[in-house]
Amino acid sequence: MPYKIKTLIHSLALLGVLCFMPGCRKPVPKTAASSSPSFWYLLAGTYTGTGFTLQGADSGIYILRMNASTGELALVNASPATENPSFLVFDRIRLQVFSVNENDTGGISSFAFDTVSMTLRFLNKVSSEGKYPCYISLDPTGKFVLAANYGSGNVAAFPVHPDGKIGNAVSVHQHTGKGPVTDRQEGPHAHMILPSPDGKYIYSTDLGTDEIYVYTLNAENGSLAPAGFTIKTSSGAGPRHIAFHNAKPWVYVVNELNGTIESFLYEEATGKLNRFQIVSTRKEGDDRFAGCADIHIHPSGKFLYATNRGEINEIVLFGIEPNTGKLSRRESYPTGGKTPRNFAVSPDGQFLLCANQNTNNIVVFRIDPATGKLTSTGSTFSLPAPVCLRFIP
Repeated sequence: MPYKIKTLIHSLALLGVLCFMPGCRKPVPKTAASSSPSFWYLLAGTYTGTGFTLQGADSGIYILRMNASTGELALVNASPATENPSFLVFDRIRLQVFSVNENDTGGISSFAFDTVSMTLRFLNKVSSEGKYPCYISLDPTGKFVLAANYGSGNVAAFPVHPDGKIGNAVSVHQHTGKGPVTDRQEGPHAHMILPSPDGKYIYSTDLGTDEIYVYTLNAENGSLAPAGFTIKTSSGAGPRHIAFHNAKPWVYVVNELNGTIESFLYEEATGKLNRFQIVSTRKEGDDRFAGCADIHIHPSGKFLYATNRGEINEIVLFGIEPNTGKLSRRESYPTGGKTPRNFAVSPDGQFLLCANQNTNNIVVFRIDPATGKLTSTGSTFSLPAPVCLRFIP
């Protein structure tokens, strides 16, 4: 049965506004406990066409509200129709949302975010300068949008104008090469582009060439310049996503094709990454295809989570050794659906939300702060082809 979204929007949008606006609730006594939010808001990017999934979404980007105590999700609003906004980034300074448009022609779209009405207003769209853009991020100043084009294997930087609109690309760099997995690594496939926490370097994983490309970004004009070296992962690994530790100089790369995580020491002075460990995301003896997708570190810095897709459909918990940064695989948890494309940890570290692309649902888990272990809250939210989850700071 087709997913019906419009009636939900009409009935819940007003509720979301009333719950968000000041003065519409009874005053809460000022206690230590009242400093914690009652709700978290988040964005969900989806696939709107049926080329990637069995059921496409109606609008594309959805605004959700999560109860900070129970993890229960509710729909607040949705964006104007936009094609395949599979990955998003939120600009907390301008209160804007930028998305890719993951298709053959490739686009980058900009939306204004109204915090009172909790709505998105389309501003403009430009070419991504490549095919099937699959990741988007902001430089630390918020002046430039960075995008990775999977289909054409290149990356680009775009200026953000004062009115919030995106300008045409000011810098485009083409990756080259291929890998040993002939059906997936016939050429370059840029899968992610992300600044280092200190903003000195820009890193782009390339699934097709088993490399992490390193750039610097000119803060004035947005031009990307190769740092003069790349980081090689294991042959046939297929590097997909990167996670920087929030307190230590450790970087973790999840590899889609061989089901591993590679751990690196980050050299702030040079931008180089020195590998010190490789671990499997699968249990010992499990030879099923992992198809790893996403990786995130808990706000405490003590735990790391990664997803196995393929034939496994699970979230894997790793402990992070506090002195060395080495990972130890602890447990895995069924995602409650198929194809866990992306997941997000709530800013307070209490919940993990997993977007199951091919079963059209978001499943909510509670996190044990002492062990990092997950337990299902029983909260499952239906949404067509969810791909990307981003909490609004």
